[in-house]
Amino acid sequence: MKKQNILHKNYFKKKYSNKNFYSKYFNNIFNEIKKNCDVSQNTYHVLSKKFSFKFKLQDLKKFNKFEKIVLIGMGGSILGSKAIYSFLKKKIKKKVIFFDNLDKDKLNNFKSKNNKENCLFIVISKSGNTIETISNFIDLKILKNNAKNIIIISEKNENILYSIAKKYNLFFIEHKKYLGGRYSVLSEVGVVPSYFMGINIKNLRINLQKYFGNKEKSFLKQSSISLSQIIKKNFYKNLIFLNYSPKLEEFLFWCQQLIAESLGKKGKGLLPTISNSPKDHHSVLQLYLDGPKDKIFYLFSENVRKSNKIKTNIITKKLDYLNNKDLDDIKIAQKNAIKKVLIKNKIPFREFKINSFDEKTLGELFSYFILETSISGRLVNINPFNQPAVEQVKIFTKKLLS
Repeated sequence: MKKQNILHKNYFKKKYSNKNFYSKYFNNIFNEIKKNCDVSQNTYHVLSKKFSFKFKLQDLKKFNKFEKIVLIGMGGSILGSKAIYSFLKKKIKKKVIFFDNLDKDKLNNFKSKNNKENCLFIVISKSGNTIETISNFIDLKILKNNAKNIIIISEKNENILYSIAKKYNLFFIEHKKYLGGRYSVLSEVGVVPSYFMGINIKNLRINLQKYFGNKEKSFLKQSSISLSQIIKKNFYKNLIFLNYSPKLEEFLFWCQQLIAESLGKKGKGLLPTISNSPKDHHSVLQLYLDGPKDKIFYLFSENVRKSNKIKTNIITKKLDYLNNKDLDDIKIAQKNAIKKVLIKNKIPFREFKINSFDEKTLGELFSYFILETSISGRLVNINPFNQPAVEQVKIFTKKLLS
């Protein structure tokens, strides 16, 4: 039997999934996605085998000489690349630096310790007008005519980044207008940085339609309907990611944005929180389990075992329960203890176990959460592709700076 890349199981109450109306509604949405996936100009096209990039690999090869990559972006323009880097770090030989916030000390430290001529700078913003991205780009003082170490990715219109690319004759890659930032990781936004990291792009995209299959569709359907009902009832306010695998942390930050920006609308939504475990067992677990009953939990762990045995028999017999155990054994025991408590207290949760840290698995994870999140939103008449409240903040920020 072929080993699955991801093992998943829901521990939700049946009342969240036994909805005939939503079952029919899901089927209509799913069939529409499957039918129109190969049609460009829609978000789901990024999952299509017919998806084409706005660049040629031959044109990127001239940038391979750079051993250090600097990514400048915000939100969906950079979170996916951070997830890829963290998930596949063992395969990546080049050093990658991320500027994804306004951090003056980090910028100054970089400028003082690095020869900028030896770095490849990739600047990404869908709108081409993201204030933080442009500010970091300019503050790095790398801009000059015909610079051979800068790549700009933005929409191709009269935005600031595209105007800069034309004025200074910089290498430019078009960001597709129909792809929102948080859904763009499998497009140029995530694939261009992945190429320079040495990631196998073909394998990253090979499993994107896995959940179109009947067996996998069943889990997607059950999960999307359950999540939509939880959001609709508005009883649970918080979604806690209990993470037992450090390599998954940046992927979960990508999930956090995807879920928060897509589903946090019309007074509804879940607040996603990444809680690294077992560390957080000793800080916030008391609140999680005995505080307000307004939380659901996603448990993430890895099924990849390492040999790192602890020898305690030479110290004291009181530690016999730890003797010849490795750190993974301890984490798994703690995770399974949490599961028992959640089940006992009838707290809804789900579990994801990662069997393999490779490109195929990561692509499958990206695809699954894109599908589940967007479908869940549509099931409760929430537009999962816009972000109207965020746009208001952007407008006020520019007015205050003017």
